[in-house]
Amino acid sequence: MIPYSLLDLVPIPSGQTATDALQQMVDLSQHAERWGYNRYWLAEHHNSGGIASSATAVLIGQVLAATRSIRVGSGGIMLPNHAPLVVAEQFGTLASIYPDRVDLGLGRAPGTDMNTMRALRRGMSGADRFPEEVIELMGFLQNPSPDQPVRAVPGEGTNVPVWILGSSLFGAQLAAQLGLPYAFASHFAPDALEEAVELYRHRFQPGVTQEPHFMLATNVFAADTDAEGARLRTSMQQAFLNLRKGGPGPLPTPVDAFSEVASYSEEAAVNHALRVSAHGDRTSVRAAFADMIAKYQPDELLLTSMIHDHTTRLKSFKIASEVLRDMAT
Repeated sequence: MIPYSLLDLVPIPSGQTATDALQQMVDLSQHAERWGYNRYWLAEHHNSGGIASSATAVLIGQVLAATRSIRVGSGGIMLPNHAPLVVAEQFGTLASIYPDRVDLGLGRAPGTDMNTMRALRRGMSGADRFPEEVIELMGFLQNPSPDQPVRAVPGEGTNVPVWILGSSLFGAQLAAQLGLPYAFASHFAPDALEEAVELYRHRFQPGVTQEPHFMLATNVFAADTDAEGARLRTSMQQAFLNLRKGGPGPLPTPVDAFSEVASYSEEAAVNHALRVSAHGDRTSVRAAFADMIAKYQPDELLLTSMIHDHTTRLKSFKIASEVLRDMAT
């Protein structure tokens, strides 16, 4: 059976608070562990009224404390926002408390806007130094040399597994060169997916891992009927459109049809960006998963979704896990 994992942006639904979203995060992680999810990843975002995952390392610690065996990590930490030593210390601390359960996914994008980047005290040049900073960070997590002037304590010797996250050929090439596992952000930026996967596998050089490991991210909106699955999806469609218009905010309530709140061109653009998706009843979700697996041959799936109602969101991830387990029999 292909392993399946969960990516949580910790959405804040309209009418609720960040506290509500964080409590739901813990509850979802506990359910995900019971349902056989391999990893529970959290994504770094800043200055968004609808996403509560800004202090990513802190949230990872909360999920680790609330679960027993599931791997927990970042999908990802946006490295241009942070000094590599700080990230090494944070994740080294987590790995020291919870051995063999922590993942460190690294992204090159800032995950925010220019004003917020300045407030984070980092400049746009950080993206240009991404390869060097990845190597520097990995060095802090390895066994130190005797004459090493700066050390990560905790951190050194933990060898926290590092992943490269991306939506372009840049990340694929870097992951291949460093021999690292690679996760593609196909759930919202799939245009370079096929070329990136081919490049990663073709150019992969054994390094930290001996074989390439590719994880495909997909949205999932599973329900009892196709109509309900399509309706659940409209919350994320609306949120994505609001973000593109420069007005991020709480996750909207679903509507009967996205066309009710979007123009034809807006609907087409959003659906194009979110096209790597499985939505509908079990049969439809199974067909979508089967098509993705056959086309891209991922080593692992990373499921994500932004559904307004927490109980309904739980049900969607439960159905998805059952469908994937059934596909393996």
